[in-house]
Amino acid sequence: MTDIAGTLSPDQESRLRASIGRQTLLTTLGIEISSLAPGRVVLELPFRDDLRQQNGFIHAGAITTLADSACGYAAMSLQPPDRDILTVEFKVNLMSPAVGQRFLATATVLKSGRTLTVCTAEVTTDTDNAAPIALMQATLMALPATGP
Repeated sequence: MTDIAGTLSPDQESRLRASIGRQTLLTTLGIEISSLAPGRVVLELPFRDDLRQQNGFIHAGAITTLADSACGYAAMSLQPPDRDILTVEFKVNLMSPAVGQRFLATATVLKSGRTLTVCTAEVTTDTDNAAPIALMQATLMALPATGP
């Protein structure tokens, strides 16, 4: 795991928050920022009835989006302002049904490179002593920023 400590600069935090705010899928799902730090991002998804699958659990697509986005922003937190991040690939293990009132994806950078970054994310719930809901490993690519 990358040994990263400290806090984001005000400019970097503002950049991440603005980018997250432009993600219309995240706002549609109701995903919010729980915490931002260099190489570590926690995003949260509140329970909503309209995100449930046929058995009543939160849909794996919503859980996967939560984890992927957390990984992307953890990777972006270590990139200079002229770089943006896109996911190249990920693998997700769905470990247990998504039951709870709030779901947290904690993403951590394992290795940050000039072009490729590898991250891991664990999705948990607010239920006491709950097992992880999902684990993700993602590879993300830095490229020149094109947006605001």
